[in-house]
Amino acid sequence: MNTTEKKIQKIIVSGKGDTKAAAFSDGLSQVQKKVLKGTSDVILRIEPKSVAVLAAEEQRYTERFLFFFLPREQVNYEVKLEIEVELLMIDMASVPFEQVNQAAPDAVNIPFLSKKM
Repeated sequence: MNTTEKKIQKIIVSGKGDTKAAAFSDGLSQVQKKVLKGTSDVILRIEPKSVAVLAAEEQRYTERFLFFFLPREQVNYEVKLEIEVELLMIDMASVPFEQVNQAAPDAVNIPFLSKKM
């Protein structure tokens, strides 16, 4: 019985970082969280098929110590990505579970206190 199912899904994520690579890495690390949030099935594989950049921003500003001293330029990057992923998952609705009744495991057995002579 084959219970695996393939599904293609589009996800939009965003990421921020001090470098371009860090911003992309932050965005790509959110893919698994978004996929798992959207389904209750067991996911075996998440495979990205395509990545499209929806928006990319570079934010520059100059910061100074005590408003005048030691100026330095700070750069932050922000990206918004649309990622098409192929999911290989187990369809939990098609898995037949057998119901077995058993005694409660929290029962306490009290031994009889008797001396054997």
